[in-house]
Amino acid sequence: MMDPFYILFSLIFWGCVLMLGHTYAAYPVLLGILAKGKKLPKERYDTEAELPEVVVLMAVYNEETVLEETVRSILDSDYPKEKLRVMIGSDGSTDRSDQIVERLRQDHHGLSLKVFGGRNGKIRIINELAAIGKKEIVRADESIFVLCDANVVWSENLLRTLVGHFKRSTVGLVGAAVKDRVKEHAGIGDEEEAYIGRENLSKYREGVLWGRVMGAFGACYAMRARLFVPVPERYIVDDFFLTFACFEQGMDAIVDLDAVCYESVSTEIAEEFRRKRRIAAGNFQNLNHFRDHLLPWKGGVATSFAFWSHKGLRWCGPFLLIGAFLSCLVLSVMEFSYLPLSIGLVGSLAAIPIDRFLVPRGWFPAIKPVRLVHYFYSMNLALFLGFLDFKKGSRNSIWEPTKRGDQKEEISDETRRESASKGEVLVTR
Repeated sequence: MMDPFYILFSLIFWGCVLMLGHTYAAYPVLLGILAKGKKLPKERYDTEAELPEVVVLMAVYNEETVLEETVRSILDSDYPKEKLRVMIGSDGSTDRSDQIVERLRQDHHGLSLKVFGGRNGKIRIINELAAIGKKEIVRADESIFVLCDANVVWSENLLRTLVGHFKRSTVGLVGAAVKDRVKEHAGIGDEEEAYIGRENLSKYREGVLWGRVMGAFGACYAMRARLFVPVPERYIVDDFFLTFACFEQGMDAIVDLDAVCYESVSTEIAEEFRRKRRIAAGNFQNLNHFRDHLLPWKGGVATSFAFWSHKGLRWCGPFLLIGAFLSCLVLSVMEFSYLPLSIGLVGSLAAIPIDRFLVPRGWFPAIKPVRLVHYFYSMNLALFLGFLDFKKGSRNSIWEPTKRGDQKEEISDETRRESASKGEVLVTR
């Protein structure tokens, strides 16, 4: 008779491996098979007269190095200017962000700035801008909100492409496809670019198949203004929350790969680790908030299957990895055939110190598989710490701009002169 403990640990090990394999490998392949030959419906707004009023909502904190380019790309969109408004909320910016917007306002009357004292967090700012926007727009039942980050550059036809889909009454939210604007990367830039590319494609296919995108990219997405509901201010991630708020109201969410915007990916693993940890805490907030809707008999089979396949199992990834490691170590004592697996798993952890310490010093050659393993384990550690942050509670949406691949952490000469006149000392990080 087989040892029951051997059976138990075998089930744990292979269960963890299969769930990790499903979310990272099998599910993307399955989406490709199911969505083969399928495209988004061609129904779009035909004339400019049909196009609805659009209000862009943007929260800004110390984005002087990228803000002007982003705002100009929005204002230069191929969309009727009389139907486009841009509302920017400055979260106590201490650089020249406010001055940049004020200067641009002189030539663009559809651009407005609301300055918030102190630090309030992105969620509170977006909620307040949305409330103002709903009062001022002409047709609240037809108008569109576009939520956009301050470091995202729009393609000329992005807005028209996003908004065109709202001619279909079932569409509640449309996400843009985020592309990296840097051709050559340092650090983890290649891994981040590959991740974003896979996410774009998976979300597009989920939208084509079921109208169930598992969270639009927060960099840029459009939704019907009437569907916007205030996000709890202690929450961190608004894009997933508002996507599922659309589902709860009986509407679909899609991604259009032709609606392109550009964002520089992170290249420093420490910077991306910080960002992923913060987002992870927000993800668990949303998981707790929508837990009932994620059950197949509540939110539907498609929603439940897509969520657990795409997001849920990944968010559980750290615990699945721990389960796989520990059960394999136990099994290697019981059965010799598991010993090579245990050695391989433990040995793979060496990629972390090698890529983090030896490669930068030139003591070890830069090898893609080593960096990939380092990136994989680091992002799962960020998920685990994000879960602990969620359990501690008292989170908020106050943020610091993420250092991107094409951004230098520098202070403008004008800012230096202004600060010097006030007797302030500026330190470049």
